[in-house]
Amino acid sequence: MEYIRLGRTGLKVSRLCLGCMTYGEPQRGAHEWTLAEDASRPLIRQAIEAGINFFDTANIYSDGTSEEILGRALRDFARREEVVIATKLHGAMRKDPNARGLSRKAVMTEIDLSLKRLGTDYVDLYQIHRFDYTTPIEETLEALHDVVKAGKARYIGASSMYAYQFCKALQLAERHGWTRFVSMQNHYNLMYREEEREMMRLCTEEGIGVIPWSPLARGRLTRDFDATTFRTQTDKFGQGLHKHLGDADRRVVDAVAAVAAARGVPRAQVALAWVAHKPPVTAPIIGASKASHLTDAVAALSLQLSAEEVAALEAPYVPHDVAGFS
Repeated sequence: MEYIRLGRTGLKVSRLCLGCMTYGEPQRGAHEWTLAEDASRPLIRQAIEAGINFFDTANIYSDGTSEEILGRALRDFARREEVVIATKLHGAMRKDPNARGLSRKAVMTEIDLSLKRLGTDYVDLYQIHRFDYTTPIEETLEALHDVVKAGKARYIGASSMYAYQFCKALQLAERHGWTRFVSMQNHYNLMYREEEREMMRLCTEEGIGVIPWSPLARGRLTRDFDATTFRTQTDKFGQGLHKHLGDADRRVVDAVAAVAAARGVPRAQVALAWVAHKPPVTAPIIGASKASHLTDAVAALSLQLSAEEVAALEAPYVPHDVAGFS
C-alpha cells in the first residue's frame, strides 16, 4: 500500500479510503442494503490487512450504527494511533429543530455523539457533509475551529458544495485565523466529471486533498448498463444521482468494459484506476460489500492506463446537471 499526504498537511493516508456507509444495521436509517456487524467486520479487517489506514463514515449512516460498527472493529483489529478516522455531520439525527445542519449547537453536540459511538477521544478528520444554507458559514467555521482546539478533531474537511462556497470558507478561515479545511470529499467518477470545471482546479491551487465519493458510480461502472442490484433498486439517493442517465453514459460504461476486456482485468479496476490517478485526487473512497471489491481496489492502484486508454474512457462524456449536493 502506498501512503500520501492529505493535501498540504503532514498526515499520511493510504491511497484508498474505506467508505463505511456499507456497514450499518439495515433496519436502522435509510439504507436497507447495508451489511450488519457480523458481515462488516471481516471486510474492515481485510482492509486493515491490505494496508488501508483511512476510514470514512458519517453520523447519519444507518442512524449512527456505521460509526458504532467501525469503532468496535478498529478497536479490535488496529491500534488507534495507526488509523485515520474520518466522520461527518449535517443530516438530521433526531426530530428536534436543531437536529440537523451546521450551527454551533449542532457541531458541538454531534462531535460528542460521534466520539461516543466511535469509542474514541478524537477523530482525525471531521467533515461537513453538505453546505448549510440556514447557518452563517462564519458560525460553522468558528465552531469547527473550537472542536479542533478542544482536541476532539485533528483536521477538518468539507464535502460536496459549489466551488465559490468552498473558496469563501477557505478565505474566511484565513482572515479570522481559524482552522482551515484540508480536504474536499466530492462526487467524481467517469460518469460524473462536473467537478473538473472548478472544484478540482481550486483544490489544486489551494493544496486541498481530494477524496472522491462514489468513484465507481455506485457500481454502475462495474457492470452492464442495464444490470440492477438490490442496492440500485433500494438506494433512493443513488436513484436521484442517476435519474438522467442517457446514451452517453451507456457509452462510458461500454468504454470501461472494452478497456477492461483488453487488459484482462475486472471493470472496477479500470474505473478506479482512472479516478485514483487524476490530480489532485488523494484517495478515492471505496465501498466494499465483498472481499473481491477490496482486492480489485488495491489492484487498481498498480494499474497504469495509457494515454490512449484514458482518451477512450473520457471521449463519450457529456456535461451533466449538478448532482450530489443535497
